Amino acid sequence: MDAFVIRGGRALKGRVKVRGAKNAVLPIMAASLLSDGVCVIENVPILRDIVTMSKVLEHLGVKVHDVGTGTITIDGSGLNDHIAPYELVRTMRASVLVMGPLLARLGKAKVALPGGCAIGTRPIDIHLKGIELLGAKVKMGRGYVQVSSRKLAGAEICFDYPSVGATENVMMASVLTKGTTIIENAAREPEVQDLAEFLRSLGAKIEGEGTSRITIEGVTSLGSTTHRVIPDRIEAGTYLAAGIITKGRVTVDAIIEEHLRPILSKMEEAGAHFEYHGPSITVSVPDGLRPVDIRTMPYPGFPTDMQAQFMALMTITPGTSSIKEAVFENRFMQVAELNRMGADIRIDTNTAIVNGVKQLSGAEVMASDLRASAALVLAGLVAHGETKVSRIYHIDRGYDEIERRLKTLGADIRRISE
Repeated sequence: MDAFVIRGGRALKGRVKVRGAKNAVLPIMAASLLSDGVCVIENVPILRDIVTMSKVLEHLGVKVHDVGTGTITIDGSGLNDHIAPYELVRTMRASVLVMGPLLARLGKAKVALPGGCAIGTRPIDIHLKGIELLGAKVKMGRGYVQVSSRKLAGAEICFDYPSVGATENVMMASVLTKGTTIIENAAREPEVQDLAEFLRSLGAKIEGEGTSRITIEGVTSLGSTTHRVIPDRIEAGTYLAAGIITKGRVTVDAIIEEHLRPILSKMEEAGAHFEYHGPSITVSVPDGLRPVDIRTMPYPGFPTDMQAQFMALMTITPGTSSIKEAVFENRFMQVAELNRMGADIRIDTNTAIVNGVKQLSGAEVMASDLRASAALVLAGLVAHGETKVSRIYHIDRGYDEIERRLKTLGADIRRISE
């Protein structure tokens, strides 16, 4: 296993360019199953999860080319299997997103249940409710979920919760379904909007994405397309947080400001100053940090995927901050490790109370999930002495060459093999 060794205390300065959003690429890759043509996807980050999804698609008979180059080509004409096996799905929850496209294209799908997750259970019952309302039969057993239908039909579907994955799965199942499908209480995240744009470029008829009501008119077939994925708002937020926590001056390029607004507003409340230059943003902290209170929510609220990184910021912010996690039930796994570095954080049910300290100290810490890993790296950048972050395969799932890119900003960080 690899680990990061970080010596803190350097104010980061310079520019970093955001890569494509992992959480947009993965559903778009799954959606390529809906086409028997060729889909070219640009601005793809080089990540472990992208490789895993490509293996899932190849297992289904689809040809995937140029993985690891930034632009991948997917030829769906050879789709010949409806089973996504456990040995692939178990490593990445987003694999369940092939269910909707397989049902729409082949009339059936058998997908291994993705199992537990460090940050919460994240059941797929909302996905299945939507699929059933389209007319599919659902059968579960022996670790798999099977869905099938001879003929799907458009339906009105109202989610109990605006689940991103369920919204994406039902959207994909509906585009080749006869009639009109309306999704109420749909997820509004930018990644859902990007999926809709991709599907539209294939010939799908979708409107309303970005609102809580999405309407899909079924079509008989989809064609080929080239699509450029949106920039990763969480990666952008993480690099901005790195500039803030080290009291440096960091410019993040290739961003969409609107997607970042929930993050930027809280950073400004905490004392960050931003300068905007088209698709670039520069952050500095002219007057020090101030405590803030945060509650994670579905978009356009503050994203749960930035909660851990923001907690790292608050550990060295004078005063008391609170962070309420309202999306996942077990997403404070970074707390014990931050406290090992000298932070003062206590948990009260789903709320973290963070009392700012003057200085964090380097320590040996262990990553437990993707965003907790990023929080520990941020803490290491500002801590006195040396920090070793183990089990960084978690961070490799969501950040493309993060240590090299932090080095270009002046960080003292290196990857070692344990």
